[in-house]
Amino acid sequence: MIKIDKLQKKYKGFELNISMEVREGTVTGLIGKNGAGKSTTIKSILGLVRPDNGSIEVLGSEPGKELASIGVALSDSGFSMMLNIKDVIRIMRASYADFEEDVFARHCKEQNLPFDKPVREFSSGMKAKLRVLAAISHKAKLLVMDEPTTGLDVLARNEVLDLLRAYMEEDSSRSILISSHISSDLEGLCDDIYMIDRGQIVMHEDTDTLLSQYGILKMSEKEFEELDKQYVTVSRKDRLSVTCLTKEKQYYIENYPNMVVENSSIDDIIVLTLGGNER
Repeated sequence: MIKIDKLQKKYKGFELNISMEVREGTVTGLIGKNGAGKSTTIKSILGLVRPDNGSIEVLGSEPGKELASIGVALSDSGFSMMLNIKDVIRIMRASYADFEEDVFARHCKEQNLPFDKPVREFSSGMKAKLRVLAAISHKAKLLVMDEPTTGLDVLARNEVLDLLRAYMEEDSSRSILISSHISSDLEGLCDDIYMIDRGQIVMHEDTDTLLSQYGILKMSEKEFEELDKQYVTVSRKDRLSVTCLTKEKQYYIENYPNMVVENSSIDDIIVLTLGGNER
């Protein structure tokens, strides 16, 4: 679906340099701090940013060539504030041969989006829902979504994530690339996750691996000095203790029975990977 090979994009004070892939039939997450390169990556995929070097292939073509087959929801864009949903339906009908008007209208009603009010009167959550509903309403083969649940409360987020799951279940050949700072969204939706920091991919793992094999180790500095660190990814030293991230949680459970070994969430992995000290 998406293949990125040694993509480079330079700005003043920032350089993106990544390789990654979104496979057919998978949901891939892209996580990182603000300014890490997530939006530049997504805009490069859509042909909105021209890379300096490297290659991008989207649905077998160059970026921007297969837009009718891509559903897009970007956090910093949307429909004109003057339009209402009836206007959006007319635009979508004219723009996409496969626009499913009845499905779109039904989803809007289910999400309590008013048909006659202009978008400027929508809450931020309602605008986010409208972007997602438009993206999934024209039988797209690929969804590219930048922070699609921003502005939504927990209930509304779950409703949107259910829509994305249903979209994938309808056709096993579809794929989604989604960036989000809400780790629970990624844990329950993504098959694999890329972590980006300062324009570089610093981690790529299947979500199941992150949640089942990774773990948090807690110990004193003395215990840390004596620790077999071959499976420690990063460590963080506080005033009185050391916290480590490991990819082989079971190894430390079996070999250090008195050590505190905890399950790790994606938030834990983000904090330690992007904020810890390399071992």
